[in-house]
Amino acid sequence: MASSPHLARKIAVALDWTPNTNHTGMYVALAKGWYSEHGLDVSLKSPADFEGSYSGELADATQEFPTPCGKVAAGLAEFAMNSPEGCVGWNSPSQDNRPKLKAVAAMLQGQTSAIVTLKSSGIDRPSKLDGKVYASYAARFEGRIVQKLIQADGGSGEYKEVPHPYLKVWDLLKEGKVDATWVFMAWEGVEARLKGVELNAFCLQDFGIPYGYAPVLMAHPDLIASEPGTVRNFLAATAKGFEWAAANPAEAAELLVKGALAHNQVELNAELVLESQKVLGPAYLDAEGRWGRMTEERWTKYLDWLHEAGLLTTMVQSRTPKEGVSASLDDLRAGNVGEKIDKSALPATSLYVDLI
Repeated sequence: MASSPHLARKIAVALDWTPNTNHTGMYVALAKGWYSEHGLDVSLKSPADFEGSYSGELADATQEFPTPCGKVAAGLAEFAMNSPEGCVGWNSPSQDNRPKLKAVAAMLQGQTSAIVTLKSSGIDRPSKLDGKVYASYAARFEGRIVQKLIQADGGSGEYKEVPHPYLKVWDLLKEGKVDATWVFMAWEGVEARLKGVELNAFCLQDFGIPYGYAPVLMAHPDLIASEPGTVRNFLAATAKGFEWAAANPAEAAELLVKGALAHNQVELNAELVLESQKVLGPAYLDAEGRWGRMTEERWTKYLDWLHEAGLLTTMVQSRTPKEGVSASLDDLRAGNVGEKIDKSALPATSLYVDLI
């Protein structure tokens, strides 16, 4: 009797946004069959249907607040994308039992995000954000990083941080309903340029604030420990996809447009994708032309700044604050942050694993 064919290992990746050029290499690897060559059956999950966080109305305190990394923690995805501060948050000492998800790859090497305002607003410096409305993603360190940016430019750092469903924040800015938000310049920034919308962009590094790898790909420590070969194979195919995309921007843009429609039923603007791909491609790779690699030095520099700026603290954000454990976003910015986390309790090597 013939033996049964080997079944491919199913892998779900929880994306951090609807499909865009930050994700191109994974769509390339899918289209080229490079995941299949490693025995992987990969699906890329858009968060567009994350009701209460990404879409719909912002969830109230009694509802679930779904996030990509939350899906990994719950065993519903093998990988997820997150910000560097999100990675720090998942690995900080805490009073809950959630797993300490690890970064396994840097999606980008270059710094491509910025806090932006409409040029027509006249808010042409971070200090002018005092008293203004910032559309927030309600992340643990986000509001305080924006506050430090304003203060680095001479402002007081007193502003209004208003959470919104993630996929609405960019539209709210374009409509003039908020004064600022945080975007990726190679995506929303390119879209604005194509539509003739002029922006002021405030990059953290221009104001003496180091930033980590943004975004990062994260995985459950149990997966890394029990199936290191699976993780390595996924990363090898993904790296091949991003490195190919960097060398072939036009063809990669076409594969992203086709893949987003086929796998996620998302119709992307082909012109936007192509222009974004041209801008972003070089940011995928390090100086040696490799994708995904991270260094202890860069993570340490970021952690050192968080600690020195007083942001590396025990309090977490919550819509239902618990005394001594959590605080509202407003309270965090006002200084109700708990105790400082000692740097020795959160070394850079605790945030990531090197499997590339």
